[in-house]
This record gives sequence, structure tokens and C-alpha cells, in this order.
Amino acid sequence: MSPTQAVALLLELSCYGSALWRYSSKSPHHHIVSTRSAIKLEYEGTLFSEWQVPETCSIKDKRSPKTEMHCSEGVHAIKPIVTGQEEEERYLPVDTTYICFLWYYTVRNMFETLTQVVSIWVYDPEYADSEELLWKAETPSPHSRVLTNHFAIVGQKPIIYTTIRRKIYVPDDKLINWTWRVTLPMTRDDVIKNIKGSQVIFQDCFISDFTFLLTFPVYLQPEVPGFLPISSPAGSQLMLSWDACFPSLAVVVADMETFQTNDSFCTWSRVRVPPNILSDAARHSVSAVLLLHDNIYFLINGVLYLKDIKKLTKLGRTNHLPEGEIIGITSRRWCWIKYIVKNIKLISNIAVWTKNEIYFGYTEDKFVKMITTTELKKLLNLPPTGTLTIHNIDYTGHPLELAVLLNYCITCTDTKKIYMVIYNEDSMKWVPQDFILDVPIDSFLVPRFLLSGMPELILWDKHKVYYSYQNFTTIGVLQTSAGHGNLSALSNDSIIHDVYIDSQGNIVTKMENNIMFYSKSNTKDALKLHLWTNDTMKSSFCVSASAQIYLVYVFDDGTIQPQEYPLILELQSVAFRMKEKCPYVMFHDNISESFHFLDKGKSLKVWAEIIYPENTGLDIIVKVYGPQILEYEESSHYEIALGYCTNTLSMTFYSNVNYEGVDDYFSFEHKNMGNIFVQLRPSQHANVCPVTQKVFQIGVGCDPQKFIEVKGFSTIACAHHEFFYEIDKAYLRHQPPKNLKVRYDWEKFGCPLRLTGHEKFQPLIQLFDDSGHIEDVAVNFILWEIHGRNDYSYNNSMKQSGCLNEAQTWKTMIELHKDLPLEDVWGPENYRPCFSYAIGKPGDLDQPYEIINISNKNHIFWPLHHSGMYVFRVKILDPNYSFCNLTTTFAIEISGVIPRPSGYLVSAIVFVLMLMFLSVLVLSYFQYMNLYKRNIYNPYYKTQIKQKKY
Repeated sequence: MSPTQAVALLLELSCYGSALWRYSSKSPHHHIVSTRSAIKLEYEGTLFSEWQVPETCSIKDKRSPKTEMHCSEGVHAIKPIVTGQEEEERYLPVDTTYICFLWYYTVRNMFETLTQVVSIWVYDPEYADSEELLWKAETPSPHSRVLTNHFAIVGQKPIIYTTIRRKIYVPDDKLINWTWRVTLPMTRDDVIKNIKGSQVIFQDCFISDFTFLLTFPVYLQPEVPGFLPISSPAGSQLMLSWDACFPSLAVVVADMETFQTNDSFCTWSRVRVPPNILSDAARHSVSAVLLLHDNIYFLINGVLYLKDIKKLTKLGRTNHLPEGEIIGITSRRWCWIKYIVKNIKLISNIAVWTKNEIYFGYTEDKFVKMITTTELKKLLNLPPTGTLTIHNIDYTGHPLELAVLLNYCITCTDTKKIYMVIYNEDSMKWVPQDFILDVPIDSFLVPRFLLSGMPELILWDKHKVYYSYQNFTTIGVLQTSAGHGNLSALSNDSIIHDVYIDSQGNIVTKMENNIMFYSKSNTKDALKLHLWTNDTMKSSFCVSASAQIYLVYVFDDGTIQPQEYPLILELQSVAFRMKEKCPYVMFHDNISESFHFLDKGKSLKVWAEIIYPENTGLDIIVKVYGPQILEYEESSHYEIALGYCTNTLSMTFYSNVNYEGVDDYFSFEHKNMGNIFVQLRPSQHANVCPVTQKVFQIGVGCDPQKFIEVKGFSTIACAHHEFFYEIDKAYLRHQPPKNLKVRYDWEKFGCPLRLTGHEKFQPLIQLFDDSGHIEDVAVNFILWEIHGRNDYSYNNSMKQSGCLNEAQTWKTMIELHKDLPLEDVWGPENYRPCFSYAIGKPGDLDQPYEIINISNKNHIFWPLHHSGMYVFRVKILDPNYSFCNLTTTFAIEISGVIPRPSGYLVSAIVFVLMLMFLSVLVLSYFQYMNLYKRNIYNPYYKTQIKQKKY
């Protein structure tokens, strides 16, 4: 050991054994440590004299073990002065920031409507009451009421934005009890929420955006009187498991009780089991625990048990699992909501293994044996004389992969080799990896895969942490400043308890005596952190609802307590002391989402930028992991100004595959679908760098949230009622023996569009996803009447549409595929264009052209002009448009017109009418003449002549 390394080792050992002191601020997770923040100091011990702080800090009572101070901008050296020994010094950075206020929220679950009402207000952590600081407030404090009301007056209005589904929810127009109310739907997948406000300032301060997790309500298992504790063996360290997609839901197993929480241990309860199921010895023999949503799995004496809300169940031979032979269980540690699955419907959520067998667990407690060591030995081509056993298993950062570590030895006396095989659940293939590690025969390694673009992991035994980066090409042991990788030598011979890893690449190794070491992904050294917890306290890491690390303590009296841990501030202090600096000033990008769907014909453009001192020579490294189904182009742009270089890398991911005219369309599609992982990272970085990589996934395939609709149609704009109609058999394509009676389904078909028999119609197809309208579909599509009507036609002929050969029609496609249902006879899988002499054959080009798009002015019309109800289904026909089978349904109601009569009929009717008129006229003439003659010769009125008498 060199003199420099010896000095470093003595320095690190001197830090241990000193009394314990901590600091804190009033903002949650030390989010704000600024010149206006009150910094609390706390010394834990009996030898305290006073606090040593610089003149730039004002301390309330420097002789009190618990006090407060305020500091000006800068890095401040702080330590307690104690009797008889030298205490470690921390270097606390304090900034001048314009972020002073924070968002506070509460949630009320409305099960009647399956919604959650989020009440939001503004609070100042420096003036908040104790309930708000402990995150237990249900209503705003008086100070927060005034602050919230002021922000509302000047135009503040927070929104809730969801990261995964990209939804935006706005509050009610007015404050209700000094809070904004936002109503959200209950969901299990769109769990990452962000509260974002307007850029409104008050007292030269803004409100910080706030990220939190909110899912469908999960209730804790109740404590039932008479149930008994379940725990690990006496003297064991804490075992902890949390839900990968909702980490504030966690379970902790101690050596006296098991605890559970759904709010990061702000509240908690004990997990107990019914009597007479387990013996007393078995109840205190938990060797592993897993939490999957609201189910807890316990491994006890080689047997797997499931504890749900109702009961404790033994999972044994009836569930196709061995009993007494299981040595390990694991589940996914990274949450991927979206990914492409091609071959299977379900993926496993738990892996169980013995020394020689691996089982996968699925929903409803279904377990399947996957492989044995006999098969794995053949896969690895190992000599049959050696012994191969399963060492450990861990799910990787890939959503569909799992890695198996295998022990192999021949004499099995001194050393053994560790091999690795990765299984992809979608391809259903076991693939040996280029990974071999020689370790002592009694070593037991625990693997943890990092969230990275390609397989990267760390492994640890009792004393060392191994790393394997960049797809197993870089393997070694994490080194310390003392020049070796034995962490126990720097921790008073304590052994490794657990390792915490997060999505930002932070790696924290915790020893059993609570000494911690920090490293970053893709680094090869570790920094020893300041002591935060005394060596007798049992503790472990957890993740809060705002995705921040904290420690959970279990006390001897059977209670549990969480405590925030300022990891970044502690790292900055150690790095300042070690004079470690990041080789670049900034590394950022425009990649706001961790997953991107990439459909046919689309491209994804991203950029990343690194700013570094001149002459440093840094670059951005791109690693792509997955099937070779995408192409990408990259370009770099460099700028130099004021002694700093800016390197901007722009990338475009795309696919040039042409799906038109292929022999096996669906197989060809299947071949070109999959998950691609992309990792961007600087060519150099250090532990102190805040951002060292960017990992995102591209899913080449169908986005299940994508759908199409016909513009102008709705399902709610009309009154729904029971409605039947009849289709004349003469108008049906398949010529049935009788008329077809149809019940109109309003939920499926929506409100029909009413047209007259003379009106033509061209559907405008629009593409949507769960975020809203994407585009108007400009490619070819077809439509058909789902009940088989064919009494409609198209106004464009094949010749008018520019066809050189006869185009496909429903009639020809039905004849070619007589064994298929109507909706499957024609689609993108068998579409052939008619605009080339090389495709198709000559024919009658005066036939109707039955393909429509937004620009060909092809419409459907009704040549018979009679009344009728038509229910059409639309299908996208272009094979290069989407991996999705995009269809939609719409209805049209035709109001019939009075048919125009023929000329012969009109002439006949007029002739008959005229003949009748002339006949009546002639008859009336003769009748008149007869009456006239009669009255002339036989007058009706006779004249009475009176004779004069004389």
C-alpha cells in the first residue's frame, strides 16, 4: 500500500467511531437548502461542547446539541467540537434560489365514480405548521391559506400532468376552502403525477414543481386480534420489498415483526398470520419476502407462502411448486408500463428456484417449471463431470428478460465459476452470456441489474461489490480511495447488508453497522459517506411517493419510523472534501419520456448536449440494445465560447422497411417488431456528476392506445332507444332466402348520420391515441356494410382513379378467399395497387373503384335512392401505415325519395284521362241534346192563356 493510500485509509477509519451528528431542513427531502432556509443541527452523544460554524453562518445556540442556523451562499464547513476526539466535518452547500414555495396535496377517493379528488395548496416550509411538515395535514394552515389565496388572485392555477399517459387535468375555476380541486380517474398504470403551476412570482419567489405517485387505492392488510407475528430469525438484518411501480407500498420483515405501508411509512400496520398454520419456529424463520401489489410472499424453510387480505396460503405441489427445496424468490425491480410483446399474452411476475429448477409465477398463483440445470449444462456446453447449480436469479432492466447466475465447479474445494444465462420471455430463448467470474467456493453473490440500455449489473458478497458494465465487457471490483475493494476493512469488519440502486444510476452500499458507500453507474470506485445512523440501529432503504430515498428504522419495542436521507448533499460534502469534480458542467437532453412507440413510416428525433471545459475532449456515447430492426442517423454540432465547449448530438431513429407486396405480411411484420433500448452517456464521468446517462426505450410496433374514428360521428349526440329494422333480401350480398332483421346497437355503432338518397358521402378518417387527435389519415382505406348490404356504390371508376390494371374489389377478393369472413378477405396483408402494369392484370376499368382516401374524391352513393340503414366498418388498407389493425364503425341512415315514373306510364295515364274526359264530354253533349229536344216539343212549363169574357 502506498503512503497516500495509507493516509486515505486512516482518514476514512478515523471518521468511523466518532459520535453521530446530522442536519435537516424544513422542506421535504431537503429540496430547498437556501439562504432563507433554517438548517437544523443535531448531535447524538454525550461529549458535545459546541458547534463550529463559519462566520458566514449565524447559529441560534452553538452550545446546544440541537439548534438552528442560517448561512449565506457558498459551501460551509460545519462540525461539532467534542471532548477527547476529532469529529468529522461536513461541507454543506447553500444556494441563493428563487424557489421558496412548494405544493401540498391531499387525496380523497370517490369509489362511486372511480375518481380521486386531489386538493392542492401552496405552503412555505419555513412558516408551515407541524402537520404540514410531517405531511399529515388535511387542510391548509392559516399561513398557507393566505399564501394560496394571494397566488390565486394573481393568476396561479396548478395543473396535474401525468408522465406516462401525458394527460392534463385542470382544477375547478374557484378555490374551495383555500384549495384547488382536481378530479382524476383512478388508474393502476398512469401513476407518475406532476403538479405544475404558472410562472407567477410572490416576494421574488416561485413555486417548485412537484412529482408524486398516485395509483388505484391500495389498502393495508388489517391487524386481526389473535393473529400471531411473523418474522425473520433472531438477530437478522431487515428484509424489505416494495412494489416496483408504486414504491411507497412496501413491506419490512424484522426479527420480531413484519410491517407494511402504503404511504412510505407515514402510517403503517403489522402483518400477522392466523394461528395453527405455522409452528412457532416457522413463524420466525422468514428467509425472503416479496411484495406484489397487495400480496405478500414469504419464503419459510424452503416453502413459499402467500399472505393476502383474507388468509395465509401455502403454495406447494397443488400449485406445481416443490416443498422444502426452494432457495430463492425474486420479482421485477424496474417498472415498465409500456413495452412490445409479440409471442405471449402474459409475462411472469415472480421467479422461484431450487438448486436445480426454475419456476415462473403468473397471475392467479399459476406456476410453471421453465428449465433445469441438466438442460442448462447442455446449453453451456459444460463437461458432464462438473457440478452445475443455480446460484441466484434477478430480473434485468429489460421488461422481458431474466438473468440466471449458475455455480460450476469440478472438485468444488477452493473456487467455482459463475456463469450467466439470460432468458427472454417473448422470444422464449435461453441465451448464454459472455460472463464468467471466479470466486471462492463459499461466496454467495447477490445480483442487481441497473436501469441501462444494455445488461449492466453489480453483484456483492459479504465484503466486495463487483461491477459488470457495457454488456459484460467491463468487469471488476469497486475500489475505494484506500486502494482496494474490501469495504469491510473500512467498516470495522462489518459486512454488506444491502445495496440501493435508483433510476438515476445512484448506487449506495450499506453495511450492517450502517456505514455507507456511494458509487455511480459505469464508475469503478466508491466514496465513503458520512455516518448518518448509529451502528446499533437496524435500518434499510426505501423510496418515497415522490421517488426520493429515505431510511426506515425498526426499534426493539416493535415500532417503525422513516427518516429522510439527503443523499445528494452527503455526496457533495464528501466530493468537496476529496476534491472530486465532474468533468463536465452539464449533460441534458430533450427526452422527456422513457418509452416511445414507433409505428410504420414514423421517425423519432432526439438530441443530447454536453457542456465541458475546453480541451477536455468529451463526447457522447450511444449504445443500442435489442433486435436490429431500426436504423438511425446521428450528427454532431460543436461550439466553443468563453472557455467551454458545447457538443450537441442529434439522432433520428427510423425504419425503411417496405411492407407492400410481401408474401407473408404478418410474419414480416412480426419480424420487424420489438423493443429497442437506447443509452446515451458522456465518454467520461465521475461519482459527483448529477446526471451520467439517459436511457429510453423505443417500442417498434402497435400502440394499443391508438385508434381511428370517422369525423362527425358521436355516440352521445342522440337519444338511444330500442330500434329494429329490416333489410330486404334482394339488397344482401350473400342472397339469403328471407329478409334480415337487425337490432341497432347504439353503443357500438353510435349516432347515424342522416342523408337523403341523392347525397354522396366520403368518410374523413382521423387517428387518435389516449392523448387526443394525432392526424387526419391520408392513406387508402376500404369500407363495407357489416350486415352484408351491397346496394351502394362508388362515384369514381377505376379509369378515373388512374388505374392501369384492374383494381381489387370486394367481389374479386371474396371469390379468392371464400373460406374467410367478410372482414378478413381484404386488408393490408393482401393489398395490391392498380397503378403499375407489373401488378395485376388488364380488365374492365369502368368498374367502380372501391378504395377511398382523403384526396381521390371517391364517394359512396345510393343508386336505388330508397330508404335504409347502413352500418359501415372502415379498415386502413395501406400496408405501410401502421402495425395496428385500425378499424372503426359508423352508420348512415338514408331517407328515400319518390321515384320518377316512366314516360310510357305517364303517357298511358294521360291518354286514359283524356279519353275519359272526351267520353264524358260526348255523353254529356248527347244527353244535353236529348233534354233540349224533349223540352222544345214537350215544354216543361206550359203558358196559361186566359180568354176574355164578354
